[in-house]
Amino acid sequence: MNYKITLDYILALILLFFLVGLIALLILLSTLDTREFGLFSQKRIGKDGKCFYIYKIRTMRGIQTSSITTDAHPITSMGHFLRKYKLDELPQLFNILKGDMSFVGPRPDVEGYADVLIGSDRIILTVKPGITGPAQLKYRNEEEILSSVDNPMAYNDQVIWPDKININKEYVKNWTFSTDIYYILKTVF
Repeated sequence: MNYKITLDYILALILLFFLVGLIALLILLSTLDTREFGLFSQKRIGKDGKCFYIYKIRTMRGIQTSSITTDAHPITSMGHFLRKYKLDELPQLFNILKGDMSFVGPRPDVEGYADVLIGSDRIILTVKPGITGPAQLKYRNEEEILSSVDNPMAYNDQVIWPDKININKEYVKNWTFSTDIYYILKTVF
C-alpha cells in the first residue's frame, strides 16, 4: 500500500501545480453563480469510519447537503456543467494531500450509509475513500439514473447502494497497484 500513498501524494502535487489556477477560477465563478462562497465542505465517512470534510465546488443554490437534488436547492446551469465533467471534485486533490482520500477507492458517503455498514461489508472502511473507483465508473451517470425514477432516495438505497457495496468489497479484496492505475486511466479517458 506504500505505492498507493506515494502515487496519491505525487500525482496530487503535480495536478495541483497545473490546476490550482483553474480551481481558483471555478471557485470564483461558482461564487458568482450560486451567490455563496464557491468552495464548500461536507462531512463524509472515511477510512475506519472516521468523519472528515470533503471539499467541492458549490453547484447548488442554498445549503448543499446531498448529491440528490431537491426543489429547495436546485443545481445551477453552471453546476450541471461542473458535475457532468466532474470539475466540482477538483478541490478533493487537497483531501488527498491531507491524507483523507486516495485517487482510487470507494466513494466517501454522507453519514447514514458507510458508517452503518455491518459484518463483511465493513471491509470497505479499511481503505481510504477515493475520487474514482469501479463503483464510481459504473454509476458515473448516477444523477441521470436517479432523476428518471419516481423515488430517487428509495432507488438509491435499495438498488444502487447495495450494488456499490458489492463492487467496493471486490475492489478492496482484490486491490493491486495496477488496478488503481487502470481505474485512474479509465476515469481520464
